[in-house]
Amino acid sequence: MEIADLIKDLPVRAKGAVAHYWITRAAQAKKQKLSGTSDQGNRGAATGGAHMDGFLDILALYLEALGIPRHALHFHQHLELPGYFRPTKKWDLLVVLDGKLIAALETKSQVGSFGNNFNNRTEEAMGSALDLWTAYREGAFGRGLAPWLGYLFLLQDCPASQKPVRTDEPHFKVFPEFKNASYARRYELFCRKLVSERHYTTSAFLLADLETGSGGVFHEPASDLTLNGFVTSLLNHARNYIN
Repeated sequence: MEIADLIKDLPVRAKGAVAHYWITRAAQAKKQKLSGTSDQGNRGAATGGAHMDGFLDILALYLEALGIPRHALHFHQHLELPGYFRPTKKWDLLVVLDGKLIAALETKSQVGSFGNNFNNRTEEAMGSALDLWTAYREGAFGRGLAPWLGYLFLLQDCPASQKPVRTDEPHFKVFPEFKNASYARRYELFCRKLVSERHYTTSAFLLADLETGSGGVFHEPASDLTLNGFVTSLLNHARNYIN
């Protein structure tokens, strides 16, 4: 089966994953509030986990349909990979078959607190990629075809994430693409540069708002950072390992 035929239902499944994100996030926040253990701000929902599982389920479904055996797919446990600068790092989805690392995926999101968390998110993603590729260079995952590395990001679409943001330039000028760029634009640039600089094989950048997100509504502001392209890239890579 052609990959395009395999993922023809992706738009519907993607809506389900986005709806799962918002519904799970709201349920986690409510549960923590009722228990009296809520974190500050939005952190209670963000740290509960599981809200990006809808996307992992999609990828696992397509990989298995492609021919990757179920036992090679890890997205709930056994997620640690050795690092070079640290002992291990947990990923969100791993594909490990016959002693070979086929793929590793990071899924991240942000709702609110854009100014506080942007640098944390970007530094984390860059550091994880550096750690993995250096470990790969040193033979941590064996030799052969380089693994596929993916970064999927979902951002809240709201006035605060879309408004222009001033940059401080006390000594040197920032790159022009960052001038008055909103946080949504900054994340789009970041995801694109992760790929252009070969830190990640592919990236996807999605926007969804609080009001319509629970109904599965989302949009993709950049044609080179779509979920369809992301999934297609992963499946094309995984096909190299199918007998």
